[in-house]
This record gives sequence, structure tokens and C-alpha cells, in this order.
Amino acid sequence: MAENVKIIDGKKFMWDGINYESESAAKENVDEYSKDRFETKLIEEDGKYFVYSRRAAAEVKIEGNR
Repeated sequence: MAENVKIIDGKKFMWDGINYESESAAKENVDEYSKDRFETKLIEEDGKYFVYSRRAAAEVKIEGNR
């Protein structure tokens, strides 16, 4: 079973919870996540494929009294 969270290049990625049997099946989901503006990583371990994703929070500008 994959780890729920992986730190890759100093960034926190979350596993999507699916054990993919083939790289092509995993890549289909990577493409879908990418369309939704997620940063993704495809990891292969012991012949299984795991998709990890993250999305940085949009910068929020708060206007207040000066």
C-alpha cells in the first residue's frame, strides 16, 4: 500500500488512493488532475503505479482598514 502523503522536492503531495496496475491507467488520471491545475507525480513501486497530487492555494489578498 502506498503512503498517503509524500514529500517530494520539499512539497507535500497526497495519494489519490488508487493502486493502478498499469502505467497507462495511472497516466490517464494524471492527465485529468493536470487539467484541473493540480501538480502531479507518478510513482512506480513493486510493479504498481501511484498518483500523487497537490494544488497550491491561490494567493488571497485581504483588503483592510489602514
